[in-house]
Amino acid sequence: MDERTRRVRAEWDRLAGTYDRGERLQRLLLGGSRERLCARARGRVLEVAVGSGHDLAYYPDGVQLTGVDLSPVMLARARERARRRGLRVRLVEGDAQDLRFADASFDTVVCALSLCVIPDQRRALEQMWRVLRPGGLLLLVDHIEYARWPGRRREARKEHPRHLPRSVARDVGFTVVEHGRTGLGLIEYVVATRGR
Repeated sequence: MDERTRRVRAEWDRLAGTYDRGERLQRLLLGGSRERLCARARGRVLEVAVGSGHDLAYYPDGVQLTGVDLSPVMLARARERARRRGLRVRLVEGDAQDLRFADASFDTVVCALSLCVIPDQRRALEQMWRVLRPGGLLLLVDHIEYARWPGRRREARKEHPRHLPRSVARDVGFTVVEHGRTGLGLIEYVVATRGR
């Protein structure tokens, strides 16, 4: 794990205790995007950067859900949320930029409001492509305020500048089949598939 990733983990460990306080505001801005995307998940599902488990209740019955997160403190909150709701989910500590799962081991990969804080957005999406089976579904929803001026200017100076999720997904080999904006245009959702 590189230094930037260690800093991100420490920050999320620190924020874990207060993160859920913003859930109502997120729902207002997202307009149900999380619920709609998670409802499309099928089969073996991986949620990358599962955090405190906001999305756990939105998955359809019958999916085999695995959640991975960099922060052990956030994972503890997700475990507690799953326990309270009586949900069966496998939660593991791990880095989105180096997913410790076999190639083509999931039917659906979900990443909600997290790609924007992963240090190397492209590397994370390459890992999502790798662990998704051919024909599998990628479901993303993310903040994109960095894609507008003046954020775009700051991003250009970074070692791994962030780009629109749908653009990076296309660059790594996904076929984007649907995308749109919500939350005053600051949130983008993406539905994509992995080709052969």
